[in-house]
Amino acid sequence: MIPLWVALVGGLGAAARFMLDGVITARLSRSLPTATLIINVTGSFLLGVVTGWAAGGAEAVRAVAGIGFLGGFTTFSTASVELVRVVRVGRAPAAVALGVAMLLFSVAAALIGLAVGAAIR
Repeated sequence: MIPLWVALVGGLGAAARFMLDGVITARLSRSLPTATLIINVTGSFLLGVVTGWAAGGAEAVRAVAGIGFLGGFTTFSTASVELVRVVRVGRAPAAVALGVAMLLFSVAAALIGLAVGAAIR
């Protein structure tokens, strides 16, 4: 039953990303994929919280919320394609900077999230 919940909730995560991406893109730069940066950093933090909290044995919650919703919410493949598009329009330095920022901020957010999740466990 858990795989079904992971799939269903993963679809909700993807839908949430789609809607949030539209809201962020309407307010910020359309020339750089800042929405994907914000979504991936936020998702990394939230996955850290879920993982840190679920370390106490809540594996079903970790699977459904972490793998399902947040797996659908965050996106490495979209980030990769968007960075390639930035390179193709002649903005390679911006693409590299954004890619490095996404990696560093996402990892930092996950670390902070793990600490928060462990603290609320």
